[in-house]
Amino acid sequence: MIWAFANGFGLSLSLIVAVGAQNAFVLKQGLRREHVGPLVLFCAVSDAILMALGVFGFGALTQAVPAVAPVMLWVGAAFVFAYGILSFRRAFAGGEALDPTVAPKGSLRAALAFCFAITWLNPHVYLDTVLLVGSVASKFEEARVGFWAGASAGSALFFVALGYGARLLAPVMIKPRAWQILEFIIGVVMVVIAIGLVVSAV
Repeated sequence: MIWAFANGFGLSLSLIVAVGAQNAFVLKQGLRREHVGPLVLFCAVSDAILMALGVFGFGALTQAVPAVAPVMLWVGAAFVFAYGILSFRRAFAGGEALDPTVAPKGSLRAALAFCFAITWLNPHVYLDTVLLVGSVASKFEEARVGFWAGASAGSALFFVALGYGARLLAPVMIKPRAWQILEFIIGVVMVVIAIGLVVSAV
């Protein structure tokens, strides 16, 4: 059980460290110190649920119904691309509105709704948390619970570090130019991800 936990923990961290729409959003909210706790909790719980689906058998759905995969892929690509374009617009707009210490806070409901979309409509999330984690978990037939617990713990640790650790960057990100650079980098990452999804679908 301990070995299964360690393997799940390591696999989860190796997958989640890659920059994506969800990570970028949590980082940005952490820099703004805006609804960090609820968003970190939402992301950690969502990952735990998705990985449970993979570890305990949901991965079989895409094999039984192949049409599910391409639909998720195109919807996710469109959403991620739109998010990237909005980041570019904010980057080129500049101004004090991009300063996380003075920008008005958005509502918690809006933040959670957006986080829900980039989490549950993102095909990469399903590929990583459901299919990949589920396939590796098959090697731990007698210790699936331990593997899932380790993977969930790795995800939770990462989101806590990302959301609250972002505050260490606040002295740098208080400068509007630095915030513009961050928005631009996020835009590039999101567009590249969207293009990659489209290319893999054709």
